[in-house]
Amino acid sequence: MEVYLATGRRKNGVARIRMSPGSGKVTINDTDILSYFKRETLKMDIEQPLELTESLDKFDITATVHGGGLTGQAGAVRLGIARALLKYSEDHRQALRQGGFLTRDPREKERKKYGLAKARKRFQFSKR
Repeated sequence: MEVYLATGRRKNGVARIRMSPGSGKVTINDTDILSYFKRETLKMDIEQPLELTESLDKFDITATVHGGGLTGQAGAVRLGIARALLKYSEDHRQALRQGGFLTRDPREKERKKYGLAKARKRFQFSKR
């Protein structure tokens, strides 16, 4: 039995993906996908690369995720699944690339600067 391993990252979330032939069961941190990501939109976001390559019910996916929030983790899982699909078959590259699933989202949280409330927010100015 062939197992495809891949890693995905988004914001501070990191996902390690194990994809093996199966019935389409997606497990995240030993939990069902909908009980981990409680929003239906995050589930849809994760399944997009599988829908695009028409392999939604061909693989069992196990993901180990840590760091960041739910949205960042969902994006990391999506990138990891897309990379694992590439390892399964290079034929998917063009479709996944056009869908934008192979590009790592480079946006990170901007660091807080001294003298400011947050990265760009300033404290209220008082003339007197």
